[in-house]
Amino acid sequence: MAELHQASAAELLALYAAGQASPLEATRAVIAHIEAWEPHLRATYAFDPEGAIEQARASEARWARRQPIGSLDGVPTLLKENIATRGVPMPLGTAATELLPAPEDAPPAARLREAGAVLLGKSTMPDYGMLSSGLSSFHALTRNPWDLGKNPGGSSAGAGAAAAAGYGPLHVGTDIGGSVRLPGAWCGVFALKPSFGRIPIKPPYAGRVAGPMTRTVRDAALLMRELSRPDWRDTMSLPTQHIDWLDLEREPQHACRGLRIGLQMDAGWGLAVEPETAAAVQAAARAFEAAGAIVEPMAAFMTRDMADGMDRFWRMRSYLDIHALPRQRQEKVLPYIRQWVASAATLSAAQVFHGYSQMGAMREAAVNACQRFDYVISPVSPVPGYAAEWASPTNDPERPFEHIAFTLPFNMSEQPSASINCGTTQAGLPIGLQISGRRFDDLGVLQLCAAWERLRPAQRPWPLPPKR
Repeated sequence: MAELHQASAAELLALYAAGQASPLEATRAVIAHIEAWEPHLRATYAFDPEGAIEQARASEARWARRQPIGSLDGVPTLLKENIATRGVPMPLGTAATELLPAPEDAPPAARLREAGAVLLGKSTMPDYGMLSSGLSSFHALTRNPWDLGKNPGGSSAGAGAAAAAGYGPLHVGTDIGGSVRLPGAWCGVFALKPSFGRIPIKPPYAGRVAGPMTRTVRDAALLMRELSRPDWRDTMSLPTQHIDWLDLEREPQHACRGLRIGLQMDAGWGLAVEPETAAAVQAAARAFEAAGAIVEPMAAFMTRDMADGMDRFWRMRSYLDIHALPRQRQEKVLPYIRQWVASAATLSAAQVFHGYSQMGAMREAAVNACQRFDYVISPVSPVPGYAAEWASPTNDPERPFEHIAFTLPFNMSEQPSASINCGTTQAGLPIGLQISGRRFDDLGVLQLCAAWERLRPAQRPWPLPPKR
């Protein structure tokens, strides 16, 4: 058995049930581990050890009475800071935000409290979630635990870094273009972008989802079981559906036999896939074939026009949000973001509307391309990592989205899509495999990811904090 701070949620719950460990012991172990790592990673916001200890004591008492209040009772958990928790200000990663206490829990936070999770605090994000980076005008620079000179990705930057570093087993991020899958890939953890509407969220927005970020597929399934419960406040959420989220135990030969899997190595635009990433994804494809799947090449289905249109629409949306602020607050926004949105001032209504229409164009293209396959595998990112201080892999606000060509379309098409580690570069950086399914087949994606956990080579030990 791993040390308590390294234990999965499934392992902790089994230990609690057997009386072999308590939520208080586990929470103290996780807090001590965070305190060793945090001067180097800077992955948390509103970290609340005292509040977590209080929650853990209450959970310990419930377990002593054999009366846990929910399926995650006593499991240490972090939430991305743009998921509201009652009483905690929500800066959205930017120094431009007025810090006012959140009036209520957002749906994911409410479900976790109901399940008894120990909320340790929040994890960091960049300004307005508009970067795949740990760079922020509000938070300290968040780094990658595998290499402190590298970026954890984003916008769920702190969640990716924290999951890899062992800040407890359960983390929740959000994703509108790759924001759980990219840090999942660059930090070597599992991340699921569920079908749009599967997890109620507030505020809802086209393409925006919350999703689990964990070290194991099973822990993500434990989170999905709770997070997918209904909440009327999300006006775009799916109807309640019974899903056996923990049905993950089939052997790879049974899980993979006869599946038609598309292998996509060309996204149609963006950065070229680097050789080490390509080799790792292609090796995964061969492993699925050996387990009985039928793997066929899948052509690119996105275009540069789709990508540039989406960029123009997002620039205008962010331009309007930022320019609604008083001048002194506008100037606090990260300079990279201000430079990115500046060109929106010259866009015509026709250009913005065309950009907005690309959400529908991407949706149709993705669904059509995936129709003949059960699942699609691809790189998550064409590159395995980049400098910690950069805002994106290009670090160019005129070319900000060149790395999201594989992830973005599955937000627009509302399909479930996951990132799971499939290799390591010679420099020791994780490489992410993206596994995407048909709309609403979230369980199928989890099952194929669980099969990959069994098929892939043994993983490296998780990184440890530098010695002082």
